[in-house]
Amino acid sequence: MAEEKSVTFLTQEAYDRLAAELEEISTVGRVEIAKKIEAAREEGDLKENGGYHAAKDEQGKQEARIRQLEALLKSATVGEAPASRGVVEPGTVVTALIAGDEEVFLLGSREIGANSSLDVYSEASPLGAAIMGLKEGEETSFETPNGKTISVSVVKVDTYTGQ
Repeated sequence: MAEEKSVTFLTQEAYDRLAAELEEISTVGRVEIAKKIEAAREEGDLKENGGYHAAKDEQGKQEARIRQLEALLKSATVGEAPASRGVVEPGTVVTALIAGDEEVFLLGSREIGANSSLDVYSEASPLGAAIMGLKEGEETSFETPNGKTISVSVVKVDTYTGQ
């Protein structure tokens, strides 16, 4: 089975912020966690050493974040949000009727909308996958993870301005 390559749209500001985070945790962060592990090791018995186990857990989470950031930055398309053409695509703000309730959200990576008050839905989410490519006025439905089918109608598609 061929693995589908995921490409994520990022604004330049989001890319720069994530690159800085990666630089920080892969240099200074690694040194700090190594010092914590070493200090905890010196306390003695590792079986019952809570500080050691906490530091190792923290190291695992940090290494996972490093791998996540490296993959995200490697596959990212960087630039301005696409100008709205009335079609749902990554990096657009969508107004939709979801099960009868109007919602406004950003479609794309949560990393883009980190400084926004908008909810962010991934294009790989059930909702995102269902509405991707739809035009204003078009309707569809999608199945939630619990098996419920929900109707969705695209009301409006706007250009994301970072707000």
